[in-house]
Amino acid sequence: MTKRILIALTSHAELGRTGRSTGFYVSEAAHPWEVFTAAGYEVDLVSVAGGKAPQDGLDVDDPAQRRFLAETDVHDTMRPAQVDPSRYEAILFAGGHGTMWDFPENPALAELARAIYEDGGVVAAVCHGPAALVGITLSTGAALVAGKKVAAFTDAEEAAVKLTDVVPFSLAARLVEEGAEHVPGPDFAAQVIRDGRLVTGQNPASARGVAEQVLAALAA
Repeated sequence: MTKRILIALTSHAELGRTGRSTGFYVSEAAHPWEVFTAAGYEVDLVSVAGGKAPQDGLDVDDPAQRRFLAETDVHDTMRPAQVDPSRYEAILFAGGHGTMWDFPENPALAELARAIYEDGGVVAAVCHGPAALVGITLSTGAALVAGKKVAAFTDAEEAAVKLTDVVPFSLAARLVEEGAEHVPGPDFAAQVIRDGRLVTGQNPASARGVAEQVLAALAA
């Protein structure tokens, strides 16, 4: 049986009212994709709206990012309604500032994550990707993150990139409101938290480590 992991991407391309573009941060999908495919997994892409997912932060000097864009369907992603969650062992929500607008409290994404998690799979997110965890409720009625330790892009990092007043909310604060314990690391250094079958990372530097911990959780 083919082993499959799903990577979810934002479809939001506008950075607030700045006139600047945004999207998914390419390395945060590419580096996990590289880890997963090297481990023998098939990786599929889903985005909020389907079709072409807007990109941000592309580093053309990174061979993993070049391979990812050349070998995946980033220009023709699935819509959540097209995804059968029973086919996937894990879902990873890639970051990028666009996620702050279309990931939180998204019923279609939340249902995919809930179904995969309650079937014994792993839910993971990196950088701003944990915005998808806002509003995911399990069949018990509890928030997925309630009582769990998580990492996510910090307020200090948001201030460092001068976007505190652009993003619609503080990601760390919203996760705490959902009942999570936010565990920050040093700014822009890798910080990966695995709490059972929930794996989260703080920033782009954490993407590869998140993927490695997803594999560890699947093997546990």
